[in-house]
Amino acid sequence: MNTANDLSITLQARAHELVEELRARSTEIDDTRHLPQDIAEKMAAQGFYRLITPAELGGLGASPRMMCEVCEILGTANGSAAWCVFIGSTSQYLFGALSEKQLQRMLGNPNVITSGVFGDSGTARFEERDGHRGYVINGHWRFGSGCRNAAWISGGIHEVAANGELVQRKAPLNRVFFRPEEIEFLDNWHVSGLKGTGSCDYTAEDVWVEEARMSTTIEYTKWVNEPIYQFPRFGLLSIPCGAIGLGMAQACLDEIINLAKEKTPTGSRRTLAMRATLHRDLATHEVALRAARILFYQTIDEAWENAQVEREALEWRMKLRTANIHAVTTALAAIDRMYTVAGGSSIYAPSCLQQHFRDMHVVSQHMMVAEPVMELAGRVLLGLDQTAPGL
Repeated sequence: MNTANDLSITLQARAHELVEELRARSTEIDDTRHLPQDIAEKMAAQGFYRLITPAELGGLGASPRMMCEVCEILGTANGSAAWCVFIGSTSQYLFGALSEKQLQRMLGNPNVITSGVFGDSGTARFEERDGHRGYVINGHWRFGSGCRNAAWISGGIHEVAANGELVQRKAPLNRVFFRPEEIEFLDNWHVSGLKGTGSCDYTAEDVWVEEARMSTTIEYTKWVNEPIYQFPRFGLLSIPCGAIGLGMAQACLDEIINLAKEKTPTGSRRTLAMRATLHRDLATHEVALRAARILFYQTIDEAWENAQVEREALEWRMKLRTANIHAVTTALAAIDRMYTVAGGSSIYAPSCLQQHFRDMHVVSQHMMVAEPVMELAGRVLLGLDQTAPGL
């Protein structure tokens, strides 16, 4: 690609190519409770799982905005598919923290599918076997989105000594990479929305892995000054929620516009399109979504520009998180209202209204867009917190 704009246009076109199939297979995706493997592989072939990984590490080197544009487009068709791209791309963006051996192993397949949970819900204890350095891993990780499709699955860990005490080191280990056959997937993803993400728990019990499969934090690598690693990390790990929400909400507005021209509500002689209340609701939520989207992408662009010269400034950490939550809450309100005004038509399986209604309510429960984030932002605005590490 010659320019960032060329890459953005190409990625959006690739996402649009998948929309029709994702819509047509939404029921299948939900019923399977994870993405069909062929869909995951099609998205991987488009580069969607390595969107924001630097080109030097095998990725496309896309900006945070481009990642969100792809997630938004996919979200208009199927929230679960968009969510798996979100998790896959953010799990690969930290390829810079891998050992060279593990990086080359994973890049043996340029379209490798990965997933992972960042929370340090596991332990790693050093143990040498047959002259090889390695670690014994035990842990239980929740919300493993995309793990059913992945060739490599990571889990956050903390290193412990033989006596169980925490090991302190300058460059602490914080992630381990598993092959699917090394861990146990729990069949516990029975949920109301985002059913197709396959976000089940997984566990490891006394799994020994070679040292090369452990990774540290990006701060202790030569890649630390790359703009993608200067961009606020929690912001990067949360903005796809807003993008996916905006996509689903737009799809619901479009669905109502089409439905209203054909549906005559029970007891009425006029189509839904002739109701003044719908006119008001549609215009109100269209402009709200438009404004939220402008703020969302403008904030991402400004934070990305800042990341070229400065690391994770508090101002941009706060603005990213609040603009993202605003996008989520605005999208949720629009979806809820479109679901309601459609009446009984919204409850049937073929309707995208019920699909996006269920999926968006699950998105809104994610910890990255929870109410305490806005409370913390308010403390920053009042000058009560000068560091706010949670933002």
